[in-house]
Formats: sequence, C-alpha cells, structure tokens
Amino acid sequence: MRLTATHWLLLGLLSLLWGGTFFFVSLAVREVPPLSVVLLRVALAAAALFLFLKLSGIAIARDRRVWRAFLAMGCLNNVIPFSLFFWAQTTIPGGLASIANATTPVFSIAIAHFLLVDERFTPSKLAGVMLALVGVGFLVGEEVAVGLGMATIGLLACLAASLCQGFAVVYGRRFERLGVPSAVGAFGQLLATTLVMIPFVLLIDQPWRLSLPSLGVIGSILGLALLSTALAYVIFFRLLATAGAVNASLVTLLIPASAILLGVGLLDETLAPRQLVGLGFISLGLLVIDGRLLGQLVRHRSKRSA
Repeated sequence: MRLTATHWLLLGLLSLLWGGTFFFVSLAVREVPPLSVVLLRVALAAAALFLFLKLSGIAIARDRRVWRAFLAMGCLNNVIPFSLFFWAQTTIPGGLASIANATTPVFSIAIAHFLLVDERFTPSKLAGVMLALVGVGFLVGEEVAVGLGMATIGLLACLAASLCQGFAVVYGRRFERLGVPSAVGAFGQLLATTLVMIPFVLLIDQPWRLSLPSLGVIGSILGLALLSTALAYVIFFRLLATAGAVNASLVTLLIPASAILLGVGLLDETLAPRQLVGLGFISLGLLVIDGRLLGQLVRHRSKRSA
C-alpha cells in the first residue's frame, strides 16, 4: 500500500509521541519511583481509552478467555518491560534506552521463527537480524568488557525489556483469532496492567510516604499517559487501518531519532559515537528486514541493466 502525505504526517507524529515516552520518563523518574510511574501511565491511559471506546461505540470484550489473554499480554508487553525501561532510565539517557527499544522487532522476528510455523526466517530477515545484533554489540560490548556498572545494567535491562516485548508481539497474534479489535486489545491490556501494578506499588513504593512531585513532573506523567500512550494508540490504530501493518511498522525506525533529538535538545543528554554506530546497524537491519529498500534497489538495477 502506497503511503500518502497524511500517512507520513501521522508516522512522524507517532514517532514524536512514542519517542517522547523516553523524554517524559527521564523527567518523571527524577521525583517519582519507576513502578509508580508505570502505574500512573497505564491507569490514566486506560481511563482515556475507555472514554474513547465509549464515544466511538466500540463494545468492550466480556469473554473470560479474552481477559486472561489481556492479563498475559499486559504482563509481557507492559508490566515487565515498562518497569525495566523506567528503572533503566534512572541510570542511562532516554536516547540510549530508545535505541535499545528499537531491537524489539528484531527479537520478535527471531522468536517467531522458533515458535510459529508460518514465520520462518527468510534470507532478508536473517540478514537483518544479524546486522541488528552487530548494532547491539556496539551498544553493550565496551561496557560489558569494562565491567557491570549501573549504566551497563540499565542498558541490559532495556534489552531484556525489548526481548519481553518481542514475546508479546508473537503472543499478541492470538487476538486476531479471538476477534478482538485493536483498540479494545489496547484498553484490555492497559487495564490488566493497572490491576497487576497496584499491589506492587502499594507494597514497594508506598505512595502515601512520597512527597508531592513538582508541576513539571506531574505534567510529564500526564504527557506520558495521555499523549505517548492513549493518543499514540489511537493514531497507531488509524495507521493500521489505512496504511497497513507493514507501513505502520516504519515508526520503529523513527522513534530513536525523535527520542535522541528530544533528549539532546531539551535534557542535554549525550550519546557516545559508538552508540550512534549501533543505532545505524540496528536501523539498517530493520530496513533489510522490511525488504522494501532492497526491493527498490533491485528494481532500480534491473531497469538500468535493461
């Protein structure tokens, strides 16, 4: 499906919103514990999506099997990775966390190869995965060689979160068989995540002991929940419906750029040259996996030789 100017505009806006996640989190975890930030994000976003579903006249699923799937998906896609990502951003810049997050599609493709019979490696997928792994090597190689400092552990936590979300992508395919609309699936997993996070936050963070955060941090949490989660989901569903899943997945290539620009421009974050090289290899790997770049190059060469 050919992308229109509107599609590119939505892709750019979505990359800014999801790239803004790392910016908002970098601000929020300065004053609020990571687990509490996770809970506030998913609870507020679930409330906003509930309102969206009601206004849109979309029915909420009632089947117990579906809600068990929401619970599993919430843990795989939100509880574990959000907690790891948000904690990691107390130790590393948001831009670096976004680079690690860009490996999620790579992990999902590798996992699908072993768990799904209809998603085996193709030559382009295998080449893309290998290129992305080289990029991961640039990200963590030197830190691991020097020793496991907090920044290294934070980066490894981000990669573990991306791996978990890779499993979530594969697991999420069952929602198609269950006939669950994307918007309902997003609401269901956010609500399930909220219910799972409440006891952890009460037990570990004890929010009644926390001081009231500053207005800037409150604003960043609202931005994280309402802009980078609820609104981002709505835009993503629009892209899925009008541009297709393959085109919508291009946002993965744009998110690190948005996150790095926000972090460098507004938070004075810095990234080492080798980390940018790692981003380059990961992005190249994603382009190879996507296949359209190679397809255009092959068609261009065939035209020249004809």
